[in-house]
Amino acid sequence: MDKPLVGGQAVIEGVMMRGFGKVATAVRESDGNINVNVKPITSIADKYPVLKLPILRGAVNLFESLMLGMKSLSFSAQVAGDEDEQLSDRELIVTIILAIALACGLFLALPTFAAKFFHTFTDDPFYLNLAEGFLRLAIFLIYLFAISRTKDIQRVFEYHGAEHKTIFCYEADLPLTVENVKKFPRLHPRCGTAFLLIVMLVSIFVFAFLGWPELWLRIVSRIILLPLVAGLSYEIIRFSARSKNSVVRLATLPGLWLQYLTTREPDDSMIEVAIKSLEAVTPKD
Repeated sequence: MDKPLVGGQAVIEGVMMRGFGKVATAVRESDGNINVNVKPITSIADKYPVLKLPILRGAVNLFESLMLGMKSLSFSAQVAGDEDEQLSDRELIVTIILAIALACGLFLALPTFAAKFFHTFTDDPFYLNLAEGFLRLAIFLIYLFAISRTKDIQRVFEYHGAEHKTIFCYEADLPLTVENVKKFPRLHPRCGTAFLLIVMLVSIFVFAFLGWPELWLRIVSRIILLPLVAGLSYEIIRFSARSKNSVVRLATLPGLWLQYLTTREPDDSMIEVAIKSLEAVTPKD
């Protein structure tokens, strides 16, 4: 695949697409119309080219994706009917900080605290770190399974499937029509779900060699190393998405399987929204 990469995200009753220096969020309004919001975007890496280096670009991409994702969610909530849900820039930053804090507590602090109970079996720091890593992975999978059972999230996951199918159609260089998009699978190797799974697995190996200091120091060290873990995971996802090697493709299967939880088959109206979003960021030629 030699086409420029585009990415996306499901939002409330819609899809956000990002590419070619623009971000577009298309949302289905209550009257059936599709509201498309398009904005130019610039990356901090354009101002500081050193941030485009491998590893660094992954950490930058993660932070910028979080910011754009929250803004798109805020816009979609307003368009879908919840006008009071529009967030100011200050509220957006606070929301992201709280979300990161909650994620750190659930996926970093809780597993490393719970891993102390494995002292019954071993005091080896290496194995304690491995135990912590697999606990983190288990919590992540349970969390995904739990939210996938809720009705509102299932609808978001249908738009997630529409996003993937539409990007596949774009990458195949076919006209973006509902009939063409419907032919493609809903599981995509560059999905954020697959990225998060890679983050979980990479963190197991990165943290395994840190020893087993006091609880507070373990938590701090894992937070400090998150940009490194995210950067490594980004490079793995980027490489696997472009590779045709059968071994690499086999290694990406768990990330694809996990998308059975986070995507659903969309209906035609959802695909229409995803197409409008992608058309808004891609050049006419």
